[in-house]
Amino acid sequence: MSIKDIEVEELILWEEKRQQEGIELIASENYQSKDVLAVQSSVFANKYAEWYPGRRYYWGQEFTDKLESLAIERAKKIFHSDHANVQALSGAAANICFYTAAMNPWDSILWLEMWHWGHLTHGSPVTFFSKVFNFYGYSTKPDWSIDYEQIRSLAHEHHPKVILAWFSAYPRELDYEKFVEIAKEVWAIAYADISHIWWFIATWLLKNPLDYGFNAMMTTTHKSLRWPRWSIILSKGIVSNPLKKPEDTIENLPTRIDRAVFPWMQGWPHMNTIAGITVALKEVESENFKEYAKQALINAQIMAEEFLKLWYKLVTWWTDNHMIILDLSQETYNGADVEIALDKIWISVSKSLIPNDTRPPFRPSGVRIGTPAMTTRWVKENDIKKIVEFINKGIKERDNDKELEILRNEVKEFSTCFQI
Repeated sequence: MSIKDIEVEELILWEEKRQQEGIELIASENYQSKDVLAVQSSVFANKYAEWYPGRRYYWGQEFTDKLESLAIERAKKIFHSDHANVQALSGAAANICFYTAAMNPWDSILWLEMWHWGHLTHGSPVTFFSKVFNFYGYSTKPDWSIDYEQIRSLAHEHHPKVILAWFSAYPRELDYEKFVEIAKEVWAIAYADISHIWWFIATWLLKNPLDYGFNAMMTTTHKSLRWPRWSIILSKGIVSNPLKKPEDTIENLPTRIDRAVFPWMQGWPHMNTIAGITVALKEVESENFKEYAKQALINAQIMAEEFLKLWYKLVTWWTDNHMIILDLSQETYNGADVEIALDKIWISVSKSLIPNDTRPPFRPSGVRIGTPAMTTRWVKENDIKKIVEFINKGIKERDNDKELEILRNEVKEFSTCFQI
């Protein structure tokens, strides 16, 4: 890349170097394909396209309409939904839009508590919408499994409009049928945030909540799917004209979601990003992507095995997806200590709370490690074993800067063998 702004160009080159020479294990980060990156810089960036295909405020929408409609149809096909909204600007925005579509002020929602892997945007008291809706948190059991009986008890006590499933750092698959069963008992909407796992859903490696009776689900698009930073809301129900306000029923959820995204919550969508989403949806249907998802799952389980061999404790003791969580609650060091030490050797991981963590959020007892980004670079089983070696050495030598410098050079030599 060559641009006239030398300072920005230099920063881009340094970031390229960091990404190429480092090992990316943050579960929410990945590398976009060259095609996806290219279309984000296309002339679609120049166009205002408020509202939806066929109903835009501005003229000159022939090609934006076709583009967004193509993205919608591809998403519906892949995820077995009646409708897809591809305009929400981020996962946080999408969750707010969904809450606005599904509930009225002061209605209740059940979510997993932050201290048990719930996400900030699901209902944390530090967010604005926690002042608009009533959030009641459920938790995990001592064995780290989801407490479905507690969810049922809270549902019958509070009669929520929405029961939310999925979390930011949970390595096991959920019982979607159980969530739907409880939701039906209290006439609630079953909603899933599948931001971390929907590549596995798209490739049939994990269950699809919509196939088990969920009314809607949302995902961010930049994590495992290697897409632009954006989100998609998928839903079951009747798709009608968003110009006409639909009845407040579960059946009308798709149209209610459309109206919540625009005009209630946001303005015009970024059509260049939607172009990137459209290209990425096509990539998901390729054999290459299916092989990638399968390899990422294998890599995560090999990584879990290797850490167990080294006597590390894992939350839930295993993984059903691309994440493993190290439990350091019995160690003298914490997740932040590990994060800092590994960053010195250019291995990126993220500190993480674990259920009932006795340590504060910025020095928690967990470390979350994910395989999406390095699997994009086609690391395989033996490579994963080497990465665990690096991590183990980095943790053991975390206070030894000389040894960390040696490790940094070893990581560089290893990582440069795998092109982005």
